[in-house]
Amino acid sequence: MNYIFSGVIGMENQVKLTKEFKLKGDFTPPSFDEWKDKVIADLKGASYEKKLITNTYEGISLQPIYTRADIENLSLVDGKPGFTEYVRGTKASGYLGNGWEVCQEIPYGDADEFNSALISDINRGQNSINVILDSATQLLIDADYAEMSKVGDKGLSISGLSSFSRAFDNVDIEKYPLHIQTGFVALPMLMILSAYANKTSKKLNNIKGSVEADPIGYLATEGKLPLNFNSILDKMKIAIEWTQKYAPGIRTIGISGLPYNNGGASAVQELAFVMSTAVEYINSLLDKGVNVNDIANNMRFTFAIGPNYFMEIAKLRAARVIWSNILDSYGADTESKKIVIHGRTSKFNQTMYDPNVNMLRTTIVGGIDSLHTNTYDESYSAPGEFSRRIARNTQIILKEEAHLNNVIDPAGGSYYVEWLTNEIANNVWQQFKLIEEKGGMLSALKTGYIQDEINKIADVKTMDIRKRKNVLVGTNSYANTKENKPYFKFPDYKNLFTKRAEFLQKFRVSGNSDKHAAILDKLNSMVDLNTLEIIDIGTEAVLAGATLGEISHFARINTEEAESVKPLNIYRAAEVFEKIRNSLFDIEEKNGSKPKVFLATMGSLKQFKARADFSRSFFELAGFDIIYPNGFSTTEAAVDSAIESRADAVIICSTDDEYPEIVPELTKGVKDRNGNTHVILAGFPKEQIEAYKQSGVDDFIYLGCDAYGILSNLINKILNK
Repeated sequence: MNYIFSGVIGMENQVKLTKEFKLKGDFTPPSFDEWKDKVIADLKGASYEKKLITNTYEGISLQPIYTRADIENLSLVDGKPGFTEYVRGTKASGYLGNGWEVCQEIPYGDADEFNSALISDINRGQNSINVILDSATQLLIDADYAEMSKVGDKGLSISGLSSFSRAFDNVDIEKYPLHIQTGFVALPMLMILSAYANKTSKKLNNIKGSVEADPIGYLATEGKLPLNFNSILDKMKIAIEWTQKYAPGIRTIGISGLPYNNGGASAVQELAFVMSTAVEYINSLLDKGVNVNDIANNMRFTFAIGPNYFMEIAKLRAARVIWSNILDSYGADTESKKIVIHGRTSKFNQTMYDPNVNMLRTTIVGGIDSLHTNTYDESYSAPGEFSRRIARNTQIILKEEAHLNNVIDPAGGSYYVEWLTNEIANNVWQQFKLIEEKGGMLSALKTGYIQDEINKIADVKTMDIRKRKNVLVGTNSYANTKENKPYFKFPDYKNLFTKRAEFLQKFRVSGNSDKHAAILDKLNSMVDLNTLEIIDIGTEAVLAGATLGEISHFARINTEEAESVKPLNIYRAAEVFEKIRNSLFDIEEKNGSKPKVFLATMGSLKQFKARADFSRSFFELAGFDIIYPNGFSTTEAAVDSAIESRADAVIICSTDDEYPEIVPELTKGVKDRNGNTHVILAGFPKEQIEAYKQSGVDDFIYLGCDAYGILSNLINKILNK
């Protein structure tokens, strides 16, 4: 042994350690096979594969333990931060030189409200500006000509220089990175930004960030492009060439994985679809004569950050490897291979009920350049100051208290993460090749392949939520029974529309006719242009008073060929359980009380408690009032008590051994006295199921049952009484 016991009396009664403390000499490390043999023995006959191997939505089987042997032959493990395939990050210093951007969205439609919130948040730790535009602005329609529902619905309403100026009043856009998500085309917003810079004496070459368009992502979400794809690519080419010349710090192509992730896609699918989209843009722009390095340096990627911690870390690391390899095949230079990633916590796992758990769902360890953390109440409310602060401070805590900005690639060297990164990269590559064989991302969307592939995974995810295999705390498990129904607290969109429309209508009739004639001349001169000059003329028109809709008129030619596809089904996983919870609240509002379930607790406490507790938790998910008696020694007493309670459902709770004697009698007693009562058995004794159904049992609840199906069936029965 490597330690010495010297003496037993006085000062000599102590342990003295040698300078080298070698555990290997005393404890021989077991091999993997020895470890596995021990585990199998401890499982006592249970399946090793079923108990300890986890199959993911990505088609990856996760082992219970990983060792050096799992990564010995992986080339990506040898990479260094800032070098080669960039698996460990695109910067050698990680976040040490510059941390990630705290890039919170300010989703307010009114420019003045947006400005007030932005200034407040910048003064409290936000260091990047993230602009989400409303549907009308993305469609290039002025607010007074748009449908009321599209004004302010997703974010900021911009119809010209005036609203843009109010939004950024007293905000130094040369100091803070500025990101504007424009939808399907960036050119008109570049004109407005250029005009604003001219008006405020800002230098375009000092502005960093993005004015980004993702027409394929827009098509997947909305189902239709307002312009044909080739025309959009022409505008994309102009945007690239103009920013390269005048605003090199601004990227104009955004490739987002949010539509796919929020539609239920797996991490592998999201990454494959994003990479296929990027390649579609590269190939199309190369055909139009744009240099590959200029294309790549204009791209900014957005990925959703989901709740599967290690999967998301590995996904981001794999993205860097795949992007580097793709660009290597095009002969791109070293700098162009460095992907720029924005992360946004996924909406897919956001919940309305017990929304405070939403604060916990975020990560930065995978390595990104900017991050938006969802506000915990975004599924049912426009964010207030408190929810914005909590979301923002989540990132600040990661920086200032967890010190994640002081560690370079904290996941690097983990056998599990390195192996998982490689698995994701390989699976993504296979999916990517399938899409390319189908003609690329646009063709795959048109044929419905992308939608079908996502729906396959989304259906499995939804069923896992229904069966509570995947837990949403507060929604399909551990419901807060004292919680009130959340009410939607979104802005008064009608008032916002009226305000915006009245302002624009007054603006249109103000000024003199000569000025309006000059604007029209400038706009008319844009129609046949397809060169950089179009942005200069558009800038002049905006400075002269032209609106977004007016400067965008030039783009609305040849729209008859615009692409359309089946849109993605974007939803939140929690919606199915929120639906039944809301139904219970509606019944309570109508009748003055919630529906009740009665637990027929049969036998001793030891016999009924486990299943009674399970049943109580099960029906609390929907919001039922639970009647939980102390226990019954006879079925007659249980039936009498159940009928007196006027409960809508009776849940029989005891042991499988007791059920053959009590289930038929108890069920018959309840049904004879009230045929509308729903009888449910806690448990699933396979050999007796048909017999219990014959005796009148309507449903069975147990671990792995379709909780949503059973609860919704019961609620529908109550509603149809």
